[in-house]
Amino acid sequence: MKKIESTKNESVKLWKKLQLRKYREKEGLFIVEGYHLVEEALKYEATVEQLIITDESQIQNLNYDGDIFIVTNEIMEEISQTETPQGIAAVCRKKSESLEISYGESYLLVDKIQDPGNLGTIIRTAEASGINAIFLNKGTVDPFNDKVIRSSQGAIFHMPIITRNLSDVIETCNEVGIKVYGTSLQDASPYKGEDPSDSFALILGNEGEGIENSLLNQTHKNLYIPIKGKSESLNVAVAAGILIYYLKNV
Repeated sequence: MKKIESTKNESVKLWKKLQLRKYREKEGLFIVEGYHLVEEALKYEATVEQLIITDESQIQNLNYDGDIFIVTNEIMEEISQTETPQGIAAVCRKKSESLEISYGESYLLVDKIQDPGNLGTIIRTAEASGINAIFLNKGTVDPFNDKVIRSSQGAIFHMPIITRNLSDVIETCNEVGIKVYGTSLQDASPYKGEDPSDSFALILGNEGEGIENSLLNQTHKNLYIPIKGKSESLNVAVAAGILIYYLKNV
């Protein structure tokens, strides 16, 4: 174990930088905070490179034999993005994800969703329902954003999350016989008119602008969720849950 007591320490400076997407992408690293998320990262073989703690008692029940840093409360507050840090964090290395799209599996395609809470909730729902992988279009919020990770409750460690051109993903799905469903309020059919299936791809779009028209034009069919009240639309994470569970017949 190594003790750090200065906020000017080089390791502390790096941890602080990892709050920003450009440094997460440059270094290939991200930070998770809190005992539950650290435990999930270790349990599901995320590449934990360092543990950061304020008290040795916090790691008594954790199976980890890598680098451990004991820091002051001031340092933990400096690197934390929560209002009340729990005194434990982990520096994790991003996994290099590659995936062959196969008939018989189900996928979620995310087109430029911006709210971290929405994306985290969608990842959590997708993992819980048995979705095999999530593809993110360029312009989507960083899945390693602290708020995304916390909203996912660790589900981000359980399944492949890949940034890829969604047009290419849809093309491949069509080639292997996977039906691709868009979500739209125009030129779409009620979702309950479709038969559930073990193999499909579902596209979810930006909170304000929806899915790009070019992507909607590539789908097998576009679906909508009927609204009986006066609301114009549903939150994208709520809509995702309804559609995923219906299409998978969970």
